[in-house]
Amino acid sequence: MTTTPSAAPIDLRSDTVTKPTPAMRRAMADAEVGDDVLDGDPTVRRLEARACELLGKERALFFPTGTMANQTALWLLARRGTEILLDGASHIMDWEHAAAAALVGVQVRPVALRPGRRVIDAAAVADTASVHATRASLVCVENTHNGAGGVLTSASELDAIADVARAHRLPMHLDGARLWNAAVATGASEARLAASSTTVMVSFSKGLGAPVGAVLAGPAAAMADAVAVRRRLGGGMRQSGVLAAAALHGLTHHRERLAEDHANAQALARAIDGAGGARAVTPETNIVMIDLPQPTATSVLDRARALGVLLSFWTPTRVRAVTHLDVDAAGVRRAADAIARALEAEHASAA
Repeated sequence: MTTTPSAAPIDLRSDTVTKPTPAMRRAMADAEVGDDVLDGDPTVRRLEARACELLGKERALFFPTGTMANQTALWLLARRGTEILLDGASHIMDWEHAAAAALVGVQVRPVALRPGRRVIDAAAVADTASVHATRASLVCVENTHNGAGGVLTSASELDAIADVARAHRLPMHLDGARLWNAAVATGASEARLAASSTTVMVSFSKGLGAPVGAVLAGPAAAMADAVAVRRRLGGGMRQSGVLAAAALHGLTHHRERLAEDHANAQALARAIDGAGGARAVTPETNIVMIDLPQPTATSVLDRARALGVLLSFWTPTRVRAVTHLDVDAAGVRRAADAIARALEAEHASAA
């Protein structure tokens, strides 16, 4: 099979590139709305209630972004002048522009991974919490873990981490931007995966295909305070039911189909593994990390783009592909052919 570049490339840079489906656009257009800051938006209230049911928490609050929701959780749970313990490759650490320091006044303390592990576990958290002089006030966990390649943390592992946190009198925040993927992949409900955390954030703009939005859920008292924090951060929205309608549509129609993305990621990894000496890390969900034999990631991205496929840079020796609802199995097969050709061409040029 050969791949011919077209005006519309196959975009595997992230699952955030998805566009609203026609049905989602209709739901947005028909949404019942109100001023959410003044009176409460009825569609937003329905989304928050549905999120509470799915996540098993007392109250949920709609946010424009997952980053704002994460930082609100830190504001609520962490204490200024302390540390938060987290994975050194987590979203809060790498992709939120030092907001924990700038906004919350806390220092981030990466938890050292144990040999053979790609994400933190209870033993690693216990080791880190015990040896550092600066007092910690919060543990943060990410599930699935984006930086590690969509890696899962099971419900029992989350429970064990939470047990360590409680032993040190620390709350736990779960960055569950892709918790929907974790639930589909593990068979555990979102509520079960979130049960051991004090607060949990989930995103609608990734696998569920909504254009924007996230929810932070947790105890009612904390979430009442979160309303003021969200406003302080600029997150008070007006007729936000238009956005909430898209999220509700995604929850109703796009959660179960995440299994297709996982299967497509596995097929992609199998098809390109070994091409040009590269290694495709076996995916656990919808993220495929491709490890290169040489630090040629930028060149590989350029070659793939020329063949009609968009990938994302991760490190000089690693590129990332993410499957999502806008690329079906046939599209993944075409993308795999193009990526393999790009890897082989890069290998040949270096020989």
